[in-house]
Amino acid sequence: MEDEDARVYKVVVNHEEQYSIWLADRATPAGWADAGKQGTKSECLAYIQEVWTDMRPLSLRRAMETDPSRS
Repeated sequence: MEDEDARVYKVVVNHEEQYSIWLADRATPAGWADAGKQGTKSECLAYIQEVWTDMRPLSLRRAMETDPSRS
């Protein structure tokens, strides 16, 4: 059995509203912003699963809203 990852992570989000996790003790990478959730890896991944319900990038969602023929 693998050891539980005891490190603290944070959830980050980019301008396309795509989510990822990053080690909390590291600076947020360029192009990403802190989404306001920290915890274990499994807690952060569960949060992402809860909030990221539409996997399409924001730019695609906006394009599809303005041009319904793209859907």
